[in-house]
Amino acid sequence: MHPTLASEEHKALRSAVAALGERHGRNHDREALWQEAAKLGYLGVNLPEAYGGGGGGISELSLVLEELGAAGCPLLMMVVSPAICGTVIARFGTDAQKQQWLPGLADGTRLMAFGITEPDAGSNSHRITTTARKDGADWLLTGRKIFISGVDIADATLVVGRTEDARTGRLKPCLFIVPRDTPGFTRSAIDMELDAVEKQFELVLDDVRLPADALVGDEDAGLLQLFAGLNPERVMTAAFAIGMGRHALAKAVEYARDRTVWNTPIGAHQAIAHPLAQAHIDLELARLMMQKAAALYDAGDDLGAGEAANMAKYAAGEACVKAVDQAVHTLGGNGLTREYGLARLITAARVARIAPVSREMILNYVSHQTLGLPKSY
Repeated sequence: MHPTLASEEHKALRSAVAALGERHGRNHDREALWQEAAKLGYLGVNLPEAYGGGGGGISELSLVLEELGAAGCPLLMMVVSPAICGTVIARFGTDAQKQQWLPGLADGTRLMAFGITEPDAGSNSHRITTTARKDGADWLLTGRKIFISGVDIADATLVVGRTEDARTGRLKPCLFIVPRDTPGFTRSAIDMELDAVEKQFELVLDDVRLPADALVGDEDAGLLQLFAGLNPERVMTAAFAIGMGRHALAKAVEYARDRTVWNTPIGAHQAIAHPLAQAHIDLELARLMMQKAAALYDAGDDLGAGEAANMAKYAAGEACVKAVDQAVHTLGGNGLTREYGLARLITAARVARIAPVSREMILNYVSHQTLGLPKSY
């Protein structure tokens, strides 16, 4: 991996991605934007140069997603395909898996979804019941997953299952690449009120037969491999939220500057100006923690990155919800019209508080892991 790009290069990257986002805007065609972002090298900026990536890290990839979000056109599958799946395969995959998947993930021609959440497990990954058992040289994978993004457009799903440890008899996490059309692997769309291009799915795996090489990495290093993907997921979710918050705030600031009542722009009133200023401060603070988390991860400090990534995701989710709420309030009735596009963000902003880990579970993590308080869960 290259050293972290110099700040001037980061500024240039931000500017270039912002220009791309501006060209596409909030009424963008997802496929067209995805293809152009891929062509410009943005989607694979974190993946190794040897496989067609940019040789950067999560620092650069999160920057790309944040700027696209600020322009009103975030690409949700960036969180999943290059950040989670690409990172896990780049770090732990076999040479054959890297050759098969990384070039396509880097140039955007291939997509991979990520399947961890289950109906009965929720935030408790130790209760995952999707199990894999050996059948000769093959694996048989059985279980259910829920709220899995973009399975219909992904070439494969990186599924988190559990295998039995021969020494202890305990189940341990393992990751498997499951191609979309594998027999026994079915999906059904979840009827969401959330207005998003990427759909959510429930997955059923019914004795899905996979070859030995579907297993990613070492069978005994599942937890390490799992968290190698979850930390970038938290950083990228923070980027998603910060970008969304910035987009909403920019709309509100523009409106507050131009909307005149009683011969004065409404932005001159502190009741309007101060909450917008607070929203800006909160978003900037969240961005700093996101950058810290990404830098720690890119430096190889998985433990430090875990704490910072959770904090960044928490701060960004809170800042995003407040920014969107204040933006809608600033516009009044206009904030609920399709013309301004803010009302749809009310629901979308909540996602950053809920997924991929709830704010309450982050508070559990910080109180236990960071502060050393007794575990409550």
